[in-house]
Amino acid sequence: MQLSFRISAFFIASLATLSSLAQEPKIIEIRKAGGSTQDQEAFPGANILFKNEETRVLLFHEGALIESDLAYFYSKDNYFKAVGNVIFTQGDSLKMTCKTIEYDGKTQITLADGDVFLKRPDMSLTTEKLNLDRIRNEAFYNTKGVIVDSASTLTSNLGRYYMDQKKYRFTSNVTIDNPDYQVNSDQLDYYTELNQAYLFGNSRIEGDAYTIECERGFYDLDREKGVFKKNATLYYDNKIIRGDSLYFESEKDYAAATKNVSIVDSLNNSVIIGHYGEIFKARDSAIITRRALAINIIDQDSLFIHADTLVATGPEERRILRAYYDVRILKSDLRGRSDSLYLDESIGLTKLLNKPLTKQQEQVFTEADRNKNNPVLWFDKSQMSGNEVLLISDTETNKLDSLKINGNVFIIEKDTLSSDGFNQIKGGVLDGAFKEGKLDNIVITKNTEMVYYLYNDDDLQLIGIDKTTCSALSMNFLDGEINDITFLVAPTGDVYPEEELPKNDRTLKGFVWRKEERPETLNDLFDENDKEEQFPENLNFKYPEIEPLEKKN
Repeated sequence: MQLSFRISAFFIASLATLSSLAQEPKIIEIRKAGGSTQDQEAFPGANILFKNEETRVLLFHEGALIESDLAYFYSKDNYFKAVGNVIFTQGDSLKMTCKTIEYDGKTQITLADGDVFLKRPDMSLTTEKLNLDRIRNEAFYNTKGVIVDSASTLTSNLGRYYMDQKKYRFTSNVTIDNPDYQVNSDQLDYYTELNQAYLFGNSRIEGDAYTIECERGFYDLDREKGVFKKNATLYYDNKIIRGDSLYFESEKDYAAATKNVSIVDSLNNSVIIGHYGEIFKARDSAIITRRALAINIIDQDSLFIHADTLVATGPEERRILRAYYDVRILKSDLRGRSDSLYLDESIGLTKLLNKPLTKQQEQVFTEADRNKNNPVLWFDKSQMSGNEVLLISDTETNKLDSLKINGNVFIIEKDTLSSDGFNQIKGGVLDGAFKEGKLDNIVITKNTEMVYYLYNDDDLQLIGIDKTTCSALSMNFLDGEINDITFLVAPTGDVYPEEELPKNDRTLKGFVWRKEERPETLNDLFDENDKEEQFPENLNFKYPEIEPLEKKN
């Protein structure tokens, strides 16, 4: 029993000794040299190896072969410094040339200096100084580096190459040059096999037909597509697109943006904003929704148009804006509501349309219901509505030129001197003209009816209520109010004393006062239906968390 115990103890101790020996770093081997010498005063502890005419210095360690003209080998420290036309090879996977190399056999860290050129099957790296960690399989440089792979040339002032992951991390003046695009960034992670990049800091991508700027982004360089965040801007198809998140795909001529989105069209002097937008270059179209708002400049004044969805289509010289569902308009001297809108700036036409009625609505709607469904405009104190409303601008001066309303024309003004009186004009067609951007006069034709409160000019006492029908009439405006009315065809009607005209007869059939719909401020253009959330998955992209690239010597 005692002998057996001693043998077992000896065996275990021997295994422990072998294990510890196996974990110790291997000693650097001297494979070849033309000769050797020592200079203890200048290089204490070093074996100085040098070449001759036939043989260069060859050192080997852990699969790496280092060839040079001269080497200072410190066997005690398992360290050497190789000088002169140095060639470092590691199997078939890596070859590096430089002027000098310092190599530590314990840590397997290589410090290459002077015209460093590293070559692998998938890339090459040129720099002045390079740290190579063979255990971690990483290379680091803090001098300007140039990397060339099959598709691109990459330059930066500071970089790390993770060989196992085939990934670079670059900082400081990072540039990727490719025949199809150029990428500039403060910091960039680049995956060589996938040809994909993560951008950090001020970044810019310039393609043949687009430019992207951001402070955070992901870009697939093969497919020229990516997601970009933080001050993201896309210059595309003569538009400037901004958003908290941008998605872009060059091959499909497509871009999308979410939250705080703006599409600026400088040629047409317009801006569309919202919280979700899509751009289709091939179809010359842009769609924006979620608090969508178009801003157009008319007569040096901003025209705001809000709708559930805004669609801009057509080439730059004839851009057309369409607005769908619950359109609201705001201008300093104009307000409006409609179901949909069509705007063609090239011919100066803005068209407001009603929502088509269903068959059931056609049967049950009263005339007032129909009028409430119609588009409506407010010019100062006048409310005007009809089946279709057309505003025409002078394309040279960009001032409002004329107004046309087709079908079920209704004009209403609150009578300022009575508590519940309204001046009203009803007809089939309205034609109006503007003067210096202000509504100046209109003509109403076809089955025209009128209710109008008449006052004495001297003491402003009510004379009576004029209730008249005729084939046509004209009126002009002063200070935003109806000033004068002229009947163009012999009228039929009378002026009734207030007490002789019942209240029910003081409004025309189909009368609807829509003051509560009139937007007065920008906030009035929106309601609880204008929400921001629920965006497509391609814009919910999450970026990897990274630590800043540290500087290593």
